Amino acid sequence: MEKESWEQLEELAAAGDPQRLEEYLMSLPPGETGLALSRLAAEDQLGVLTTLSPADAADLIEEISNVQAAGLIEALPADNAAAILDELESNHQADVLGAMSAEQAEAVISAMPAEEAAEARALIAYAPNVAGGLMSTELLEFRDAQTAHEVIEDLRRRVEQYADYQVQYAYVVSAEGRLVGVLRMHDLLLAPGERRVGEFMIAHPLSVRDDTPLTDLESFFDRHAFLGAPVVDAQDKLLGVVHRDDVEEALADRADSDYLKSQGIVGGEELRTMPTLLRSRRRLAWLSINILLNVMAASVIALFEETLQAVIALAVFLPIISDMSGCSGSQAMAVSTRELALGLVRPHELWRVWTKEISVGMINGVVLGGLIAVVGWAWKQNPYLGLVIGAAMALNTMVAVSIGGTVPLVLKGLKQDPALASGPILTTVTDMCGFFFVLGFATLALDLLKGS
Repeated sequence: MEKESWEQLEELAAAGDPQRLEEYLMSLPPGETGLALSRLAAEDQLGVLTTLSPADAADLIEEISNVQAAGLIEALPADNAAAILDELESNHQADVLGAMSAEQAEAVISAMPAEEAAEARALIAYAPNVAGGLMSTELLEFRDAQTAHEVIEDLRRRVEQYADYQVQYAYVVSAEGRLVGVLRMHDLLLAPGERRVGEFMIAHPLSVRDDTPLTDLESFFDRHAFLGAPVVDAQDKLLGVVHRDDVEEALADRADSDYLKSQGIVGGEELRTMPTLLRSRRRLAWLSINILLNVMAASVIALFEETLQAVIALAVFLPIISDMSGCSGSQAMAVSTRELALGLVRPHELWRVWTKEISVGMINGVVLGGLIAVVGWAWKQNPYLGLVIGAAMALNTMVAVSIGGTVPLVLKGLKQDPALASGPILTTVTDMCGFFFVLGFATLALDLLKGS
Protein backbone atom coordinates (compact mmCIF):
# COMPACT_ATOMS: atom_id res chain seq x y z
CA MET A 1 0.00 0.00 0.00
CA GLU A 2 1.41 3.37 -1.03
CA LYS A 3 2.32 5.66 1.83
CA GLU A 4 0.71 9.05 2.30
CA SER A 5 2.78 12.13 1.50
CA TRP A 6 3.18 13.10 5.16
CA GLU A 7 4.40 9.62 6.03
CA GLN A 8 7.03 9.91 3.32
CA LEU A 9 8.07 13.33 4.62
CA GLU A 10 8.41 12.03 8.15
CA GLU A 11 10.65 9.16 7.01
CA LEU A 12 12.85 11.34 4.81
CA ALA A 13 13.30 13.96 7.53
CA ALA A 14 14.18 11.24 10.05
CA ALA A 15 16.75 9.84 7.60
CA GLY A 16 18.46 13.25 7.52
CA ASP A 17 19.02 13.25 3.74
CA PRO A 18 18.39 16.82 2.53
CA GLN A 19 18.78 15.98 -1.17
CA ARG A 20 16.20 13.18 -1.19
CA LEU A 21 13.85 15.30 0.94
CA GLU A 22 14.11 18.24 -1.45
CA GLU A 23 13.57 15.97 -4.47
CA TYR A 24 10.46 14.51 -2.88
CA LEU A 25 9.03 17.93 -2.03
CA MET A 26 9.64 19.04 -5.63
CA SER A 27 7.69 16.01 -6.86
CA LEU A 28 4.55 16.84 -4.87
CA PRO A 29 1.64 18.32 -6.84
CA PRO A 30 0.46 21.89 -6.10
CA GLY A 31 -1.34 22.12 -2.77
CA GLU A 32 -0.02 18.81 -1.47
CA THR A 33 2.94 20.37 0.35
CA GLY A 34 0.78 22.33 2.78
CA LEU A 35 -1.43 19.30 3.40
CA ALA A 36 1.52 16.99 4.05
CA LEU A 37 3.17 19.42 6.47
CA SER A 38 -0.07 20.07 8.37
CA ARG A 39 -0.48 16.34 9.08
CA LEU A 40 2.94 16.04 10.69
CA ALA A 41 3.53 16.42 14.42
CA ALA A 42 5.21 19.68 15.43
CA GLU A 43 8.60 18.06 15.99
CA ASP A 44 8.44 16.36 12.58
CA GLN A 45 7.59 19.67 10.88
CA LEU A 46 10.68 21.21 12.44
CA GLY A 47 12.65 18.14 11.39
CA VAL A 48 11.72 18.78 7.77
CA LEU A 49 12.78 22.43 7.94
CA THR A 50 16.06 21.82 9.73
CA THR A 51 17.03 18.95 7.42
CA LEU A 52 16.70 21.18 4.36
CA SER A 53 19.21 23.87 3.48
CA PRO A 54 18.01 27.43 4.20
CA ALA A 55 17.41 28.02 0.48
CA ASP A 56 15.37 24.82 0.09
CA ALA A 57 13.49 25.53 3.33
CA ALA A 58 12.62 28.96 1.94
CA ASP A 59 11.22 27.30 -1.19
CA LEU A 60 9.07 25.14 1.09
CA ILE A 61 7.85 28.21 3.03
CA GLU A 62 6.72 29.78 -0.23
CA GLU A 63 4.46 26.80 -0.90
CA ILE A 64 2.36 27.17 2.26
CA SER A 65 0.15 29.88 3.76
CA ASN A 66 1.69 32.78 5.69
CA VAL A 67 -0.02 31.69 8.91
CA GLN A 68 1.28 28.14 8.56
CA ALA A 69 4.76 29.45 7.66
CA ALA A 70 4.77 31.82 10.64
CA GLY A 71 3.91 28.95 12.99
CA LEU A 72 6.86 26.91 11.70
CA ILE A 73 9.32 29.81 11.77
CA GLU A 74 8.32 30.78 15.31
CA ALA A 75 9.22 27.31 16.55
CA LEU A 76 12.78 27.51 15.17
CA PRO A 77 15.78 29.04 16.93
CA ALA A 78 16.17 32.67 15.84
CA ASP A 79 19.39 32.02 13.88
CA ASN A 80 17.84 29.19 11.87
CA ALA A 81 14.69 31.21 11.24
CA ALA A 82 16.70 34.25 10.10
CA ALA A 83 18.75 32.13 7.69
CA ILE A 84 15.57 30.79 6.06
CA LEU A 85 13.77 34.14 5.89
CA ASP A 86 16.86 35.77 4.39
CA GLU A 87 16.37 33.50 1.35
CA LEU A 88 12.81 34.74 0.73
CA GLU A 89 11.88 37.67 -1.49
CA SER A 90 11.42 40.80 0.57
CA ASN A 91 7.64 41.01 0.19
CA HIS A 92 7.12 37.36 1.16
CA GLN A 93 9.56 37.79 4.03
CA ALA A 94 7.50 40.73 5.30
CA ASP A 95 4.28 38.68 4.97
CA VAL A 96 5.64 35.88 7.15
CA LEU A 97 7.10 38.26 9.73
CA GLY A 98 3.82 40.16 9.80
CA ALA A 99 1.94 36.95 10.62
CA MET A 100 4.21 36.33 13.63
CA SER A 101 3.87 37.89 17.06
CA ALA A 102 5.73 41.20 17.36
CA GLU A 103 8.12 39.79 19.97
CA GLN A 104 9.08 36.72 17.97
CA ALA A 105 9.35 38.67 14.72
CA GLU A 106 11.79 41.09 16.34
CA ALA A 107 13.85 38.19 17.72
CA VAL A 108 14.24 36.78 14.21
CA ILE A 109 14.98 40.18 12.65
CA SER A 110 17.65 40.83 15.27
CA ALA A 111 19.45 37.68 14.10
CA MET A 112 19.65 38.98 10.51
CA PRO A 113 22.56 40.99 9.12
CA ALA A 114 22.17 44.69 9.95
CA GLU A 115 21.25 45.82 6.40
CA GLU A 116 18.64 43.08 5.89
CA ALA A 117 17.24 43.67 9.39
CA ALA A 118 16.74 47.38 8.70
CA GLU A 119 14.99 46.58 5.43
CA ALA A 120 12.72 44.01 7.09
CA ARG A 121 11.72 46.46 9.83
CA ALA A 122 10.93 49.10 7.21
CA LEU A 123 8.69 46.71 5.26
CA ILE A 124 6.72 45.32 8.20
CA ALA A 125 6.06 48.88 9.38
CA TYR A 126 3.66 49.26 6.43
CA ALA A 127 0.07 48.10 6.57
CA PRO A 128 -0.17 44.80 4.62
CA ASN A 129 -2.64 46.14 2.03
CA VAL A 130 -0.82 49.25 0.83
CA ALA A 131 1.85 49.48 -1.87
CA GLY A 132 4.67 49.63 0.68
CA GLY A 133 3.46 46.44 2.33
CA LEU A 134 3.16 44.62 -1.00
CA MET A 135 6.29 45.83 -2.75
CA SER A 136 9.50 43.92 -3.39
CA THR A 137 12.84 45.60 -2.90
CA GLU A 138 14.56 43.23 -5.33
CA LEU A 139 14.85 45.37 -8.45
CA LEU A 140 17.40 46.67 -10.92
CA GLU A 141 18.30 50.25 -10.03
CA PHE A 142 20.87 52.41 -11.85
CA ARG A 143 21.87 56.05 -11.85
CA ASP A 144 20.99 58.29 -14.78
CA ALA A 145 24.66 59.30 -15.08
CA GLN A 146 25.87 55.72 -15.64
CA THR A 147 26.78 54.62 -19.15
CA ALA A 148 25.27 51.65 -20.97
CA HIS A 149 28.65 49.88 -20.69
CA GLU A 150 28.75 50.38 -16.91
CA VAL A 151 25.23 49.02 -16.50
CA ILE A 152 25.91 45.92 -18.61
CA GLU A 153 29.11 45.26 -16.68
CA ASP A 154 27.16 45.50 -13.41
CA LEU A 155 24.62 42.98 -14.71
CA ARG A 156 27.40 40.56 -15.63
CA ARG A 157 29.21 40.99 -12.33
CA ARG A 158 26.11 40.40 -10.21
CA VAL A 159 24.47 37.73 -12.33
CA GLU A 160 23.86 35.41 -9.36
CA GLN A 161 22.26 38.17 -7.30
CA TYR A 162 20.00 39.24 -10.16
CA ALA A 163 19.08 35.69 -11.25
CA ASP A 164 15.74 35.70 -9.38
CA TYR A 165 14.82 39.31 -10.20
CA GLN A 166 12.16 40.27 -12.72
CA VAL A 167 14.44 42.02 -15.21
CA GLN A 168 12.20 43.17 -18.03
CA TYR A 169 12.83 46.69 -16.79
CA ALA A 170 15.39 48.55 -14.72
CA TYR A 171 14.63 51.74 -12.81
CA VAL A 172 16.70 54.88 -13.16
CA VAL A 173 17.27 57.26 -10.28
CA SER A 174 18.98 60.59 -9.80
CA ALA A 175 21.96 61.19 -7.54
CA GLU A 176 19.46 61.84 -4.70
CA GLY A 177 17.68 58.51 -5.29
CA ARG A 178 14.58 60.01 -6.93
CA LEU A 179 12.89 57.99 -9.66
CA VAL A 180 13.50 59.68 -13.03
CA GLY A 181 12.99 56.93 -15.60
CA VAL A 182 12.50 53.33 -16.64
CA LEU A 183 15.04 51.44 -18.71
CA ARG A 184 14.03 48.69 -21.11
CA MET A 185 16.56 45.89 -21.50
CA HIS A 186 16.08 46.06 -25.26
CA ASP A 187 17.14 49.72 -25.30
CA LEU A 188 20.09 49.02 -23.02
CA LEU A 189 21.51 46.21 -25.16
CA LEU A 190 21.27 48.26 -28.37
CA ALA A 191 22.64 51.53 -26.95
CA PRO A 192 26.24 52.66 -27.65
CA GLY A 193 28.42 51.72 -24.68
CA GLU A 194 29.46 55.31 -23.87
CA ARG A 195 25.92 56.71 -23.93
CA ARG A 196 24.46 57.72 -20.55
CA VAL A 197 21.36 55.93 -19.31
CA GLY A 198 19.54 59.23 -18.77
CA GLU A 199 19.66 59.86 -22.54
CA PHE A 200 17.72 56.80 -23.65
CA MET A 201 15.54 55.89 -20.64
CA ILE A 202 11.76 56.37 -20.64
CA ALA A 203 11.46 59.58 -18.65
CA HIS A 204 8.66 60.53 -16.24
CA PRO A 205 7.41 56.97 -15.63
CA LEU A 206 4.14 56.21 -13.89
CA SER A 207 4.60 55.23 -10.26
CA VAL A 208 2.58 54.66 -7.08
CA ARG A 209 3.12 56.10 -3.63
CA ASP A 210 4.07 53.75 -0.82
CA ASP A 211 0.81 54.54 1.02
CA THR A 212 -1.43 53.72 -1.98
CA PRO A 213 -4.24 51.40 -0.77
CA LEU A 214 -5.02 48.05 -2.36
CA THR A 215 -8.21 49.30 -4.02
CA ASP A 216 -6.30 52.05 -5.82
CA LEU A 217 -3.61 49.57 -6.86
CA GLU A 218 -6.32 47.38 -8.36
CA SER A 219 -7.60 50.35 -10.36
CA PHE A 220 -4.06 51.25 -11.45
CA PHE A 221 -3.38 47.81 -12.89
CA ASP A 222 -6.84 47.71 -14.48
CA ARG A 223 -5.97 50.90 -16.37
CA HIS A 224 -2.41 49.97 -17.29
CA ALA A 225 -1.14 46.69 -18.74
CA PHE A 226 1.99 46.72 -16.56
CA LEU A 227 3.53 43.69 -14.87
CA GLY A 228 4.77 45.96 -12.09
CA ALA A 229 4.97 49.57 -10.98
CA PRO A 230 7.71 51.44 -9.12
CA VAL A 231 6.88 52.49 -5.56
CA VAL A 232 8.09 55.89 -4.33
CA ASP A 233 7.80 57.92 -1.15
CA ALA A 234 6.55 61.49 -0.75
CA GLN A 235 9.88 62.81 -2.08
CA ASP A 236 9.72 60.52 -5.15
CA LYS A 237 12.58 58.37 -3.87
CA LEU A 238 12.47 54.85 -5.27
CA LEU A 239 11.61 52.27 -2.59
CA GLY A 240 10.67 49.14 -4.49
CA VAL A 241 8.33 47.68 -7.08
CA VAL A 242 4.83 46.27 -6.65
CA HIS A 243 3.97 43.46 -9.05
CA ARG A 244 0.58 42.81 -10.62
CA ASP A 245 0.47 39.21 -9.39
CA ASP A 246 1.12 40.34 -5.80
CA VAL A 247 -1.79 42.77 -6.02
CA GLU A 248 -4.05 40.03 -7.39
CA GLU A 249 -2.97 37.70 -4.59
CA ALA A 250 -3.67 40.41 -1.99
CA LEU A 251 -7.13 40.97 -3.46
CA ALA A 252 -7.87 37.25 -3.21
CA ASP A 253 -6.59 37.21 0.39
CA ARG A 254 -8.82 40.16 1.25
CA ALA A 255 -11.85 38.41 -0.21
CA ASP A 256 -11.02 35.30 1.84
CA SER A 257 -10.58 37.42 4.97
CA ASP A 258 -13.90 39.20 4.42
CA TYR A 259 -15.64 35.87 3.96
CA LEU A 260 -14.15 34.46 7.18
CA LYS A 261 -15.17 37.58 9.10
CA SER A 262 -18.70 37.37 7.73
CA GLN A 263 -18.85 33.81 9.07
CA GLY A 264 -17.61 34.80 12.53
CA ILE A 265 -13.90 33.92 12.21
CA VAL A 266 -12.67 37.25 13.56
CA GLY A 267 -9.26 36.53 15.10
CA GLY A 268 -7.44 36.15 11.79
CA GLU A 269 -6.95 33.09 9.65
CA GLU A 270 -7.75 29.83 11.43
CA LEU A 271 -6.24 26.44 10.68
CA ARG A 272 -7.08 23.21 12.46
CA THR A 273 -3.40 22.72 13.21
CA MET A 274 -3.61 25.64 15.66
CA PRO A 275 -4.04 24.98 19.40
CA THR A 276 -7.59 23.89 20.24
CA LEU A 277 -8.02 26.35 23.12
CA LEU A 278 -6.91 29.26 20.93
CA ARG A 279 -9.43 28.34 18.23
CA SER A 280 -12.18 27.85 20.82
CA ARG A 281 -11.47 31.21 22.47
CA ARG A 282 -11.51 33.06 19.16
CA ARG A 283 -14.83 31.53 18.13
CA LEU A 284 -16.47 32.05 21.52
CA ALA A 285 -15.63 35.75 21.42
CA TRP A 286 -17.97 36.00 18.44
CA LEU A 287 -20.56 33.41 19.42
CA SER A 288 -21.06 34.94 22.88
CA ILE A 289 -22.03 38.26 21.32
CA ASN A 290 -24.34 36.53 18.87
CA ILE A 291 -26.20 34.63 21.56
CA LEU A 292 -26.97 37.93 23.31
CA LEU A 293 -28.22 39.43 20.04
CA ASN A 294 -30.45 36.40 19.45
CA VAL A 295 -31.88 36.67 22.95
CA MET A 296 -32.77 40.30 22.18
CA ALA A 297 -34.56 39.25 19.01
CA ALA A 298 -36.39 36.38 20.73
CA SER A 299 -37.54 38.70 23.53
CA VAL A 300 -39.95 40.31 21.06
CA ILE A 301 -41.80 37.01 20.82
CA ALA A 302 -42.17 36.91 24.60
CA LEU A 303 -44.01 40.25 24.48
CA PHE A 304 -46.67 38.70 22.27
CA GLU A 305 -46.91 35.27 23.89
CA GLU A 306 -50.70 35.39 24.22
CA THR A 307 -51.14 36.33 20.55
CA LEU A 308 -48.92 33.47 19.47
CA GLN A 309 -50.84 31.01 21.64
CA ALA A 310 -54.15 32.22 20.19
CA VAL A 311 -52.97 32.02 16.55
CA ILE A 312 -50.46 29.19 16.50
CA ALA A 313 -50.22 29.32 12.69
CA LEU A 314 -48.13 32.48 13.04
CA ALA A 315 -45.26 30.39 14.39
CA VAL A 316 -44.89 28.76 10.97
CA PHE A 317 -44.35 32.10 9.24
CA LEU A 318 -41.99 33.78 11.72
CA PRO A 319 -38.82 32.00 10.50
CA ILE A 320 -39.86 32.46 6.86
CA ILE A 321 -40.21 36.22 7.21
CA SER A 322 -37.01 36.43 9.25
CA ASP A 323 -35.01 34.41 6.73
CA MET A 324 -36.37 36.10 3.57
CA SER A 325 -35.84 39.57 5.01
CA GLY A 326 -32.32 38.58 6.03
CA CYS A 327 -31.62 37.49 2.44
CA SER A 328 -32.87 40.82 1.08
CA GLY A 329 -30.74 42.71 3.57
CA SER A 330 -27.68 40.62 2.75
CA GLN A 331 -28.04 41.49 -0.92
CA ALA A 332 -28.10 45.20 -0.10
CA MET A 333 -25.18 44.80 2.30
CA ALA A 334 -23.11 42.98 -0.33
CA VAL A 335 -23.65 45.77 -2.87
CA SER A 336 -22.70 48.50 -0.37
CA THR A 337 -19.60 46.63 0.81
CA ARG A 338 -18.50 46.09 -2.78
CA GLU A 339 -19.10 49.71 -3.77
CA LEU A 340 -17.12 50.88 -0.74
CA ALA A 341 -14.24 48.61 -1.77
CA LEU A 342 -14.33 49.98 -5.33
CA GLY A 343 -14.54 53.58 -4.16
CA LEU A 344 -17.92 54.06 -5.89
CA VAL A 345 -19.66 55.32 -2.76
CA ARG A 346 -18.51 57.33 0.25
CA PRO A 347 -19.48 56.70 3.87
CA HIS A 348 -21.41 59.98 4.17
CA GLU A 349 -23.70 59.22 1.20
CA LEU A 350 -26.32 57.55 3.37
CA TRP A 351 -29.31 59.34 1.84
CA ARG A 352 -28.30 58.49 -1.72
CA VAL A 353 -27.77 54.82 -0.86
CA TRP A 354 -30.99 54.60 1.15
CA THR A 355 -33.16 56.10 -1.61
CA LYS A 356 -31.68 53.67 -4.11
CA GLU A 357 -32.27 50.69 -1.80
CA ILE A 358 -35.74 51.59 -0.57
CA SER A 359 -37.02 51.78 -4.16
CA VAL A 360 -35.87 48.20 -4.74
CA GLY A 361 -37.11 47.17 -1.29
CA MET A 362 -40.62 48.51 -1.93
CA ILE A 363 -40.96 46.55 -5.17
CA ASN A 364 -39.49 43.33 -3.79
CA GLY A 365 -41.39 43.74 -0.52
CA VAL A 366 -44.74 43.99 -2.30
CA VAL A 367 -43.94 41.00 -4.53
CA LEU A 368 -42.66 38.79 -1.69
CA GLY A 369 -45.44 39.95 0.63
CA GLY A 370 -48.01 39.09 -2.00
CA LEU A 371 -46.59 35.62 -2.49
CA ILE A 372 -46.50 34.78 1.22
CA ALA A 373 -49.97 36.28 1.69
CA VAL A 374 -51.39 33.92 -0.92
CA VAL A 375 -49.73 30.98 0.83
CA GLY A 376 -51.17 31.97 4.22
CA TRP A 377 -54.63 32.57 2.79
CA ALA A 378 -54.64 29.24 0.89
CA TRP A 379 -53.35 27.27 3.89
CA LYS A 380 -55.88 28.42 6.52
CA GLN A 381 -58.55 29.82 4.21
CA ASN A 382 -58.30 33.09 6.14
CA PRO A 383 -57.57 36.24 4.08
CA TYR A 384 -56.71 38.19 7.24
CA LEU A 385 -53.88 35.79 8.04
CA GLY A 386 -52.54 36.35 4.53
CA LEU A 387 -52.88 40.13 4.97
CA VAL A 388 -51.00 40.12 8.29
CA ILE A 389 -48.05 38.06 7.15
CA GLY A 390 -47.96 39.73 3.72
CA ALA A 391 -47.82 43.22 5.22
CA ALA A 392 -45.17 42.10 7.71
CA MET A 393 -43.04 40.64 4.91
CA ALA A 394 -43.33 43.79 2.78
CA LEU A 395 -42.41 46.15 5.62
CA ASN A 396 -39.59 43.99 6.93
CA THR A 397 -38.08 43.69 3.45
CA MET A 398 -37.93 47.48 3.29
CA VAL A 399 -36.35 47.62 6.75
CA ALA A 400 -33.84 44.93 5.75
CA VAL A 401 -32.61 46.66 2.60
CA SER A 402 -32.39 49.95 4.48
CA ILE A 403 -30.23 48.39 7.19
CA GLY A 404 -28.19 46.29 4.77
CA GLY A 405 -27.52 49.23 2.47
CA THR A 406 -26.59 51.85 5.05
CA VAL A 407 -24.93 50.04 7.98
CA PRO A 408 -21.71 49.25 6.01
CA LEU A 409 -21.38 52.97 5.25
CA VAL A 410 -21.90 53.93 8.89
CA LEU A 411 -19.34 51.38 10.06
CA LYS A 412 -16.84 52.51 7.43
CA GLY A 413 -17.31 56.10 8.56
CA LEU A 414 -16.58 54.99 12.14
CA LYS A 415 -13.37 53.26 10.95
CA GLN A 416 -14.85 49.82 11.66
CA ASP A 417 -14.77 46.82 9.35
CA PRO A 418 -18.12 46.55 7.48
CA ALA A 419 -17.55 42.87 6.75
CA LEU A 420 -17.21 42.11 10.45
CA ALA A 421 -20.17 43.83 12.09
CA SER A 422 -22.79 44.41 9.37
CA GLY A 423 -24.09 40.84 9.42
CA PRO A 424 -24.97 40.57 13.13
CA ILE A 425 -26.57 44.03 13.13
CA LEU A 426 -28.62 43.17 10.07
CA THR A 427 -29.73 39.81 11.48
CA THR A 428 -30.72 41.21 14.87
CA VAL A 429 -32.68 44.18 13.51
CA THR A 430 -34.52 42.23 10.81
CA ASP A 431 -35.43 39.45 13.26
CA MET A 432 -36.72 41.91 15.86
CA CYS A 433 -38.67 43.96 13.32
CA GLY A 434 -40.02 40.90 11.54
CA PHE A 435 -41.29 39.32 14.75
CA PHE A 436 -42.71 42.67 15.88
CA PHE A 437 -44.55 43.30 12.60
CA VAL A 438 -46.09 39.83 12.43
CA LEU A 439 -47.15 39.63 16.06
CA GLY A 440 -48.06 43.31 16.32
CA PHE A 441 -50.37 43.18 13.29
CA ALA A 442 -51.78 39.88 14.50
CA THR A 443 -52.58 41.40 17.90
CA LEU A 444 -54.50 44.23 16.20
CA ALA A 445 -56.46 41.71 14.12
CA LEU A 446 -56.69 39.00 16.77
CA ASP A 447 -60.45 38.54 16.62
CA LEU A 448 -60.27 38.07 12.85
CA LEU A 449 -57.45 35.53 13.08
CA LYS A 450 -58.73 33.23 15.83
CA GLY A 451 -59.21 29.74 14.57
CA SER A 452 -56.31 30.01 12.12
